[in-house]
Amino acid sequence: MVSIRIVIADDQALVRGALAALLALEPDIDVVGVAADGAEALTMVGALAPDVCLMDIQMPGVDGIEATRLLRVASPSTRVLIVTTFARPGYLRSALDAGAAGFMAKDAPAEELADAVRRVHSGLRVLDPALAEESLFEGANPLSDREQQVLRLAADGRSAAAIASEVFLSAGTVRNHLSSAIGKTGAENRAQAVRIAQDKGWV
Repeated sequence: MVSIRIVIADDQALVRGALAALLALEPDIDVVGVAADGAEALTMVGALAPDVCLMDIQMPGVDGIEATRLLRVASPSTRVLIVTTFARPGYLRSALDAGAAGFMAKDAPAEELADAVRRVHSGLRVLDPALAEESLFEGANPLSDREQQVLRLAADGRSAAAIASEVFLSAGTVRNHLSSAIGKTGAENRAQAVRIAQDKGWV
């Protein structure tokens, strides 16, 4: 029997360990490496060339979406299966746009996860059905890249001037982006716009 070689990327040590232990019980799955963030995952995939990489989304530094995009360029033969706590329609769409072959919630039963690894490895696409349906009705992310960027930076309450200095824009331009994002999300203020965008997986 040929084993499916996988790398697991998750910033939570307990989750990494649990996923590795569960999948290592499968006779046809071989866990060849575990990574604590997207950057480490990219290095590990480059060195080990696994068949499948299980990727979390929210990780420090290089997040799972960006890591997926970079990984698909660096190692096209490695298929990416997103396994995340943050099962949101916007994340599903972003993951697929980045080149992921599958998207599952972490609370899926172990046998479903193992089956998803096999299906992704065989060339199929695996999506959480409820989330896929919700994503269809939700529509595309209405926020521009710049609006997403300023909303992410606004999430911790920093001022327009502080955001401006970080993204090399004027404070007035940042306020315009924030105002546009507030309008697109249907929010009443920037804090509410951040919450709505996070809930939908737009940022």
